[in-house]
Amino acid sequence: MNGEEEFFDAVTGFDSESSSGGFSEASQRVAAVMCVDSGRSNGVGKAGERPPRENGIQKHRTSLPAPMFTRSDFSVWSILKKCIGLELSKITMPIAFNEPLSFLQRITEYMEHVDLIHRASCQPQALERMQCVAAFAVSAVASQWERTGKPFNPLLGETYELIREDLGFRFISEQVSHHPPISAFYSEGLHQDFLFHGSIYPKLKFWGKSVEAEPRGTITLELLKHNEAYTWTNPTCCVHNVIIGKLWIEQYGTVEIVNHRTGDKCVLHFKPCGLFGKELHKVEGHIQDKNKKKLFMIYGKWTECLWGIDPAAYESFKKRERRGDLLSKPQPDDSSQKADGDVADAVPEVQETVQVIPGSKLLWRVNTRPPNSAQMYNFTSFTVSLNELQSGMEKTLAPTDCRLRPDIRGMENGDMDLASQEKERLEEKQREARRERAKQEAEWQTRWFHQGSNPHTGAPDWLYAGGYFERNFSRCPDIY
Repeated sequence: MNGEEEFFDAVTGFDSESSSGGFSEASQRVAAVMCVDSGRSNGVGKAGERPPRENGIQKHRTSLPAPMFTRSDFSVWSILKKCIGLELSKITMPIAFNEPLSFLQRITEYMEHVDLIHRASCQPQALERMQCVAAFAVSAVASQWERTGKPFNPLLGETYELIREDLGFRFISEQVSHHPPISAFYSEGLHQDFLFHGSIYPKLKFWGKSVEAEPRGTITLELLKHNEAYTWTNPTCCVHNVIIGKLWIEQYGTVEIVNHRTGDKCVLHFKPCGLFGKELHKVEGHIQDKNKKKLFMIYGKWTECLWGIDPAAYESFKKRERRGDLLSKPQPDDSSQKADGDVADAVPEVQETVQVIPGSKLLWRVNTRPPNSAQMYNFTSFTVSLNELQSGMEKTLAPTDCRLRPDIRGMENGDMDLASQEKERLEEKQREARRERAKQEAEWQTRWFHQGSNPHTGAPDWLYAGGYFERNFSRCPDIY
């Protein structure tokens, strides 16, 4: 890993080296919502104990072992100013900028609102299914709100699995490439209702005061009962004030979700912050048929909720709004929001909640974060559980699973010195393995994914090869 990549990695939740909540009532009641045969096998695996259950529900931890390490003593600028005249490749970022998760675990946060996929599978009409899929695509980025720590770069060959019987899915991911860094993932419903897969490798751009992560890679959701496949790409993420000032995040860009069976398309515009922060977090868009006729309007905030309404009612409301028939809200004082070009970008004040148009339908609402979230890297309740190593899990996990990484485990436990030492050791071990392969002219062999073409778009993709949950880990590399 070179220092330039470390520099970019340190200021964004996405990695250049890695590729790329509390549970809602709906999530907790997913078994009741899913119109599926609940008696099918979940394929958890044969060996190992499972943690104790209460009333048949597996319990997950609600807090991290140690509170977040303060970053108040660190800043990117304090590091850079000591390195004036040096190449970026000579700069190493302190572990204090990390959060105790691998990027592979961060990808798994897409699944927090998996109840939306189960709901989509149960809808008889294509339009209602697309509404649920659109809500799922927006919910997938919601956990990034206020998450300014960077996840650990996955080592080549690193994996992460997650089985959530209560939420009805299992998930596997693998770091399939180091240069360029690519993370591949695959998830399936435990009741054979969906497949969700893709590969991620964001392209980073440094703009002086901010770092922009442009997403690359296709995300695919297949609803098996309806023989439907949907594909899309995530919006662009931008982290502001990477040199001085308070870090803050915005998402912007257009996301197009295509139903490859019907030709329907959902076009979602993630709004850039705009002057005085008026558009902060806003999402607006519509669902159209193959003839581009608008069927449904969607609006809301990616940090909060998503609503939908009939196009005629939406246009009627907007006309009245333009005529001034509706009470206008007071605008923020312009003078308080101005920022000099040489100082930090002003952090926009969070605007009032979404103005709900009468007759709208709620598509999704974000899960409430736990009260101690600020002391836990702004994790959601779902995220808090991702690195939990439950009793007996070591017997069933692949030896490459990131729950077994000593640097992440050290940071989670509050031992920053150990975490830093282990991070350095693992990176050197990875470099040495790469040198050895080069000497022997051997190519790296992925274990659970292979290169191919996306079956629906034809674009290059990484496809799941199968077999992980049979738990034959004899060919797994020694990376820790």
